[in-house]
Amino acid sequence: MPAPKKTAKNAADAINENLGRRVKKLRGDRGWSLEELSKVSGVSKSMLSEIEREKANPTLSVTYRIANAFGLNLQELIETSESASAIQVIRSTERSQVYRSDKQCEIRTLSPLNLEKEIEFYQVTLKPKGELRSQAHYEGTREFLTVEHGAIRIESGKDTADLANHDSATYRADIPHAIVNTGNQEAVVFLVVIYR
Repeated sequence: MPAPKKTAKNAADAINENLGRRVKKLRGDRGWSLEELSKVSGVSKSMLSEIEREKANPTLSVTYRIANAFGLNLQELIETSESASAIQVIRSTERSQVYRSDKQCEIRTLSPLNLEKEIEFYQVTLKPKGELRSQAHYEGTREFLTVEHGAIRIESGKDTADLANHDSATYRADIPHAIVNTGNQEAVVFLVVIYR
């Protein structure tokens, strides 16, 4: 018996279902409330709630504003795993990949923002004496770090370790932890966060 053909209505429903799941997951990944996403995107809280519950059929303008809030384009936001290319490139010039940039440090995500993932990959640039302090992540989370160049001190709870060029370390990230530039020059590290 042949499989039923996909109608335009079925395809639209599938896109709305995927959109609802993606928005909820992306919002959760960033630890945002509906209110916070509403402020960043300019989309009402009630509309966002309807989208996440797969009850809304948002306009292109609303979908664009949500994508922009997450630093994605429309295709990345609505793309399903079946339609995604086997290769995804992140260009060094993509400013949307910069997660944080201030006087202490710049964090650039090297893993695609649109993927649902248990592993995150970052390039962290710390200014001289700059530091990146983090509260405890989910239980079981670990971080793996390699120093590209510079002098770094890792803090995990009460434990510390000093690292130099090309040294690597892994440490618990389910307790308060920090990466501190102990040198007088900019330091660059590659950081992998694994959630369990």
